[in-house]
Amino acid sequence: MKIDRIEDPWGPATPVGPGEEWPARVDSFLAPGAEPERWVQTASVLHSNGDAYDVAVQDGKLVGVRGRAQDRVNRGRLGPKDLFGWQANHATDRLTRPLVRRDGDLQETTWEEAMGLIVERSHILLREQGPTAFGFYTTGQLFLEEYYTQAIVARAGIGTNHLDGNTRLCTSSAAEALKESFGCDGQPSSYDDIHHADVIALFGHNVAETQPVLWRRIKDRLEGPEPPKLVVVDPRLTVPARHAAVHVPLKVGTNLAFMNAVLHEVIVNGYVDQAYVQAHAVGFDELRERTADCTPEWAAKICGVDAALIRDAARVLGQADRLLCTVLQGFYQSHQATASSCQVNNLVIVRGMLGRPGCGVLQMNGQPTAENTRETGANGDLPGFRNWDNDEHVEDLARIWNVDSLKIASFAPPTHVMEMVRYMEEGVLPFFWVTGTNPLVSLPEAHRIRSVFESERVFLIVQDLFLTETAAVADVVLPGAGWGEKTGTFTNADRTVHYSGKAIAPPGEARSDLDIWLDYAARMDFRDADGAPLVKWHDAESAFEAFKQCVADRPCSYGDITYGNLRGGSGIQWGGARLYEDGRFFAHPDSCETWGRDLLTGALLEETEYRAMNPYGKAILKACEYVPPPERPDADYPLQLNTGRTAFHFHTRTKTAKAPQLQAAAPEVWAELSPADARDRGLVEGDHVEVRAPRGAIRAQLRISRIREGVVFVPFHYGWWDRADGTSRAANELTITSWDPVSKQPLVKAGVAQVVKVADGHGPSVAPTNTASAPVEPLGMATRGGDPALADSDLP
Repeated sequence: MKIDRIEDPWGPATPVGPGEEWPARVDSFLAPGAEPERWVQTASVLHSNGDAYDVAVQDGKLVGVRGRAQDRVNRGRLGPKDLFGWQANHATDRLTRPLVRRDGDLQETTWEEAMGLIVERSHILLREQGPTAFGFYTTGQLFLEEYYTQAIVARAGIGTNHLDGNTRLCTSSAAEALKESFGCDGQPSSYDDIHHADVIALFGHNVAETQPVLWRRIKDRLEGPEPPKLVVVDPRLTVPARHAAVHVPLKVGTNLAFMNAVLHEVIVNGYVDQAYVQAHAVGFDELRERTADCTPEWAAKICGVDAALIRDAARVLGQADRLLCTVLQGFYQSHQATASSCQVNNLVIVRGMLGRPGCGVLQMNGQPTAENTRETGANGDLPGFRNWDNDEHVEDLARIWNVDSLKIASFAPPTHVMEMVRYMEEGVLPFFWVTGTNPLVSLPEAHRIRSVFESERVFLIVQDLFLTETAAVADVVLPGAGWGEKTGTFTNADRTVHYSGKAIAPPGEARSDLDIWLDYAARMDFRDADGAPLVKWHDAESAFEAFKQCVADRPCSYGDITYGNLRGGSGIQWGGARLYEDGRFFAHPDSCETWGRDLLTGALLEETEYRAMNPYGKAILKACEYVPPPERPDADYPLQLNTGRTAFHFHTRTKTAKAPQLQAAAPEVWAELSPADARDRGLVEGDHVEVRAPRGAIRAQLRISRIREGVVFVPFHYGWWDRADGTSRAANELTITSWDPVSKQPLVKAGVAQVVKVADGHGPSVAPTNTASAPVEPLGMATRGGDPALADSDLP
């Protein structure tokens, strides 16, 4: 059947009961008149779910997509960004030749000149300042093989620890929460647990928009026999919140107070699995003591919700037989991010909800290959979930790479991107290489970021598909090959590894990121301890096999996964269906990824402290007290600022805005207020407003939604690359330079704002009407203009 997949982002229902297999439903979309010559296997690159599909090829171009019914992740289903996002590959503004800055302007050049400039500057800086002059900032959308190559180049070629990914902005709190609770990264649970759970809890996770196919899976359980209860913690009335047994619309920045109250209730009401905790965890006595006074009445005053609602949520969570929790940006990008996320881990640990069907926690990712940045070390960690502060781990990595261990900079924690920005600002980090991301729009306090990146003191390289806002201020721009134009693998949020084949050639002279890194390594003549080339692989498959050797004895071992058994069938999970089935964790002092940090201050713990606290490698119940956010509403800025995502765009729209159906669905930025907050300001739906913060202001159209009072929501996707006058409407013009003390994740949901009228509107806001941004009153209009976005959904 044909369905408009913008009007209905989730597609037809296939209700399913507990323990039943999710039926296949094959979604597809072809360009008008397309007659595919062949189909090439891949998976999604515009969200973290890992939807597997085939791309259609005709006359050397992509012409459509079709879901893979045999894949464990999506069973053939596709979301809107899967169905339509591939069209960005053929956008007319793709970069096709390298660019270098001459006399203030970017001009086309050869690869020889562009790489020659980079290598020349590299040699000068290595000679004059050493490895600490270099910073590398990557994305969450490359392939595993590319990340691993970048990691060895930066770590063992240059020898810097200034290495990070834009995953710092979306899921570094996920990684740190897993490390703090289980001693190591790695998702404990699986999407399959949805089919066994009797309670599913979404903590700051607007799954309907970030992972539409995963929401379809959850909703198929809700619409089937014996449905699970749904608990949603979110200040907005998201689509999942409308289907929740309990929706907790707490104030922004109060997640930890709420979680401490929930744990208080779980403990005092006897919902703790004492036998499991005694056998498999440490820290329960401190957790009980820290939450003893965190009553629902105490939390209600902080969170702005009724104490009875907190008790209802705690009762549902505490009485579940099979509890599955998920966490995303509502926790990760908010105040006390890692501490709050750890309390979700604490909840499943004290309830004994790990290692069995229907139970556990998914500390979700925000990007398709965020998991790979952490596995390969492209986010600054050491490859294979090694502990940078454990000399034996560093020596082991040096042995595998055949370099002196002193070459691998491990004298201090990896440098996160906001710290690198400060180093650039101070003039001590003069070389910065950005790959596949757009920090001028995505980093907080955008006016400051612009001033740093535009500085002549920084030699800026940008490797991308398009001339983004960041690329426009670079000294050298390298045209990258995109998904569908190169071969590699990527791993989704539940550890499923997918193969992605090269379907078409990249445009012009664009090259894969792997080829660019291999070229740089060769030109720099990086060598190992025996004088052989440092990077010993030459293509994607050989890079994959080298990575497998690097992680063979580590928690994220890829075992017998090969290109051969990834081609043709389903994606394969490393580690099996779920981790910790035997109650054993990757937390032993000899193998853990971190000694941990103080959740309140971020202070590093010493090895001796960790060994004394957890000598046998059990799960760790880490408690933390709630403290107020760094910035609180006042008379000048009476609203809390909340930024976030929409179902129809990804990051800064560099790809999704090039897909007509997606751009038409959300063509312009908007600001959401509650009816009461709009009324107090004399505002009506569609008015043009200015959102002001202590750091800047943007203009947007008003959407009056069912968001809680006292909050203004602005989607973060919109920059200025498509603005003729170059004016910014980026939400990060408003956000604060502040980060979580443990994960170093910027807190873009922690600021304050005011909203004032600029001009009357001439009709409703262009914000989507079928998502969390749905208007309070029906608008009498379609979700978006343009032709229907019809796609096929075939049920067996």
